[in-house]
Amino acid sequence: MTSTALLTDHYELTMLQASLADGTADRRSVFELFARRLPDGRRYGVVAGTGRVLDAIADFRFTDGELAFLRANEIVDGPTLDWLADYRFRGNVWGYPEGETYFPNSPILIVEGTFGEAVVLETLLLSILNHDSAIASAAARMTVAAGDRPCIEMGSRRTHELAAVASARAAYVAGFATTSNLEAGRRYAIPTAGTSAHSFTLLHDTERDAFTAQVESLGTATTLLVDTYDVAEAVRVAIDVAGTGLGAVRLDSGDLPLLAGQVRRQLDELGATGTRITVTSDLDEYAIAGLAAAPVDGYGVGTSLVTGSGHPTCGFVYKLVARADGLETDAAMISVAKTSVDKVSIGGRKYALRRLDRHGTATAEVIGIGEPPESDDNDRPLLVPLVENGERVHDETLETARDRLRDSLAELPLRARQLSRGEAAIPTVFEDVTSGGAR
Repeated sequence: MTSTALLTDHYELTMLQASLADGTADRRSVFELFARRLPDGRRYGVVAGTGRVLDAIADFRFTDGELAFLRANEIVDGPTLDWLADYRFRGNVWGYPEGETYFPNSPILIVEGTFGEAVVLETLLLSILNHDSAIASAAARMTVAAGDRPCIEMGSRRTHELAAVASARAAYVAGFATTSNLEAGRRYAIPTAGTSAHSFTLLHDTERDAFTAQVESLGTATTLLVDTYDVAEAVRVAIDVAGTGLGAVRLDSGDLPLLAGQVRRQLDELGATGTRITVTSDLDEYAIAGLAAAPVDGYGVGTSLVTGSGHPTCGFVYKLVARADGLETDAAMISVAKTSVDKVSIGGRKYALRRLDRHGTATAEVIGIGEPPESDDNDRPLLVPLVENGERVHDETLETARDRLRDSLAELPLRARQLSRGEAAIPTVFEDVTSGGAR
């Protein structure tokens, strides 16, 4: 086990120390992870990283190495070190499962436990979910724009090496077909793909030599990169070398819609009617949508994907929304909330459902405060148990998450799929069951 305990902020442990000293660390508490708003102009978000969060909670342990670092740097005092040495999360976690869409104030994760055991998880949970959900949200827009054409994740060289693995995972949840990242393939069983770069062509004396070497090694089903020199000549040589059964050609520069049309006509004239055209070159969801009418068969996406297509974080926050009114086991839980300007939070333990009309189309994100909101026969509960009394109770495949996103997007109104800037596709409605009102 590799401990995740120091993937956190200094102040999580200083808060813990102070609360241990005054006795409040043992107060039962409820924390909520949510976004006050969607990234500017977005109409929905996609939850990703839940499985990684559960792995990280299980590995949140202060072993001798972590404790030695804290002791040597005098980050916390002796009693706090003793408390951390015995740390195990023993509370409950509820959340939106991976692949679910979310909206402003959706309670994506709810953590119930003592203040001490829940507060130290804050940074780790935010780090994973802010990153993975940002990538998945961008990736979903790309796969929607691509329609039935597959997308390949190929952003490893444009981000941190571990972020690249997490990005590939999030993109796969959001519908990408393959990744170029081998560690993501090993760790998460995501299909991998790749052939050659321009350096392989430049290595050889001629383009024909490069194509011949690749076809002889990888077979005629391979993809040949045809824009190192002259595209039309490269396509002619590619078919001459591989025959009309060549799997695909790749375009990585230039006016892609124009080039794709020219290459498609040339391939067809050469008899290679089944040879596909894959395009790359700094694509994002808008470029993919712009290629919808072009004879393109697949897209490779890198930089824009792993940077969230302009929104590399979701703006998730982790706030205390309820706490016990004392240390007694039967002490009443009371709502607490921030009232800071522009950073208002809504107190109380939340429950969530997706309100659907009689046609199965989503009309609202309904959040109950204190108790589950009332639902009719076809409303869909959103929160599922993830951890119960410290034990993980939720484990599912990435294929299940992919299916969930497909279904969740299908139930949203059509405006959700528009790439133009807009408001959230459905409103968020709060129902304060304890006071009998909505807001």
